[in-house]
Formats: sequence, C-alpha cells, structure tokens
Amino acid sequence: MRLRRFFQLGTSVGINSYFKGFTTQAVCQLQTKSVCVPVLNCYACPSAVGSCPIGTIQHFMVVHAIPYYVLGFLGLIGTAVGRMPCGTMCAFGYFQDLLYRLSSFKIRIPAFMRPFRYLVLIGLVIIAPWLTAENWFSKLCPMGTLIGGLPWVTISTDVRSMMKDLFWIKVAMLIFFSISSIIAKRPFCQIICPLGAFFGLFNRFSLIRLKWDAEKCTHCRKCQQICPMDIEVWEGENTGNCIRCLDCTDCEAIKVCTVFTGARLSAEQREKTLPT
Repeated sequence: MRLRRFFQLGTSVGINSYFKGFTTQAVCQLQTKSVCVPVLNCYACPSAVGSCPIGTIQHFMVVHAIPYYVLGFLGLIGTAVGRMPCGTMCAFGYFQDLLYRLSSFKIRIPAFMRPFRYLVLIGLVIIAPWLTAENWFSKLCPMGTLIGGLPWVTISTDVRSMMKDLFWIKVAMLIFFSISSIIAKRPFCQIICPLGAFFGLFNRFSLIRLKWDAEKCTHCRKCQQICPMDIEVWEGENTGNCIRCLDCTDCEAIKVCTVFTGARLSAEQREKTLPT
C-alpha cells in the first residue's frame, strides 16, 4: 500500500512537472502536450505536460469528429489493466485518499449511486459538447479547478479579472467533493468520474484481473475496510467499481491473476459462498 502511495505521488508530479509555467504564467507548449495521459488531468494547469483524455474527447465532440486516437489509447490501457490507472496514478484519487484519512465520522456511498458516472460520461462528455460546442465536463471538473483554476487565479491578475459566476460554481464543487471525501471513500471516483466509467468497462475482460478464492475467504470484511472504493470483493472482484489498487491482495483470499490463469466462479458457486 505504501509503495502505491509513492507511485501515485510520483506520477502526479511527473505529469505536472513543467514548473516553469508558474513563473512564465504560460501553459506548457511542449510536444508532449499532444499526448494524452491515462488519468484525469487538466490541460490548462500551468505545469501540465500532457493532455487530459476526457478533455480531448470533448474537443472532438465539439468539432463533431470521432476521437479514434484517444479511444484506441484508452482502450489499449483498459484491455491490459482495466481501471488500474485510477488506483495507481490518478492525482485526484490520491487527493481523496488523503482526505479520507482525516479523523471524522464515516459513511458508505449507496451502491445504486455508482452507475451515475456512466450518465456523466454519456451526457457531459459526449452529448452536451456535441450539441452545444462547449466542453461542459471540463467547465465543472473539480480536478481542473484544483490544479488549473486555483493556480491561475493565484498567479495571474488577468485571470482574476475574468472571474465570473461559473468559477465560483467550480470552487463550490471542489469544496463539496473535498468535504465529502473526508467522510466517504472517493466520492468523485465512485459516482462522477467519466474516465473511471470508461476504464471500468474493461475490468471483466482485461488481461490483468483479480481472483477471489471462496475457500480461503472468511468474510472478515478486511478487503472492504482497506478498499479505497469500499467494495466487498466477494460481490464481484472484477466489476467496474474496482480501481485495481491491489490493496486487497494483502488478504490471502485475493490475488492478482491474468485472463489465462484466472478461474471465475459460476453464479451458483458464488451464491453458495456469500455470507448469510
């Protein structure tokens, strides 16, 4: 788990390592900016060295074109490791994990709310930009506010002079998800993130996956307690909710496997092993 935290921190800094942008007050224009990173990020962040895949998809929707490159890039990653970038690389996921460690009362996000992220993917990332020629998810994205909007209003008087109501809506959304992350595990990832929704489609079919051993499982709920997404693994170790952080593999009943070595339980076998 500790190694994953260091990796998350390293990749978060790595994809936002153009620190010169804060002194020049200019967005990075390196050739790397034409390449998408495999996590949610902000193109407008002064230090960003790559493009956000969700922002890029919206751009193609605005110009009424199909983003073959982005879909192929994300599809390749999803086919290989499923939603693993969410659990091992995403800066906003790391931010939420840190907030949840703060002392407070804790709640569980109801499972019925999780599919809402697919509506966000279809509605705000695809349909709305196509119809209105506006990047609506990027306009509201709390990640963009955190590493793009707030730094710009801090370093640039010109940007501060352009602040309007939409900016304060973005700030309110960032505050909401920050506070909710203290009392619930990764609320943005569980309910909203469209990139997580896309990667999650591949979890059941990816090369790398998890295997739950029903015979070794005692249903002690240790997996749920350490899971950043609050998942009960025996209900489905390869559902789209899993971010493949691999924290649960501390339990001997759960291990990493591949599509060639993993064995799936039938529905009847799984039902027999569920806790009563």
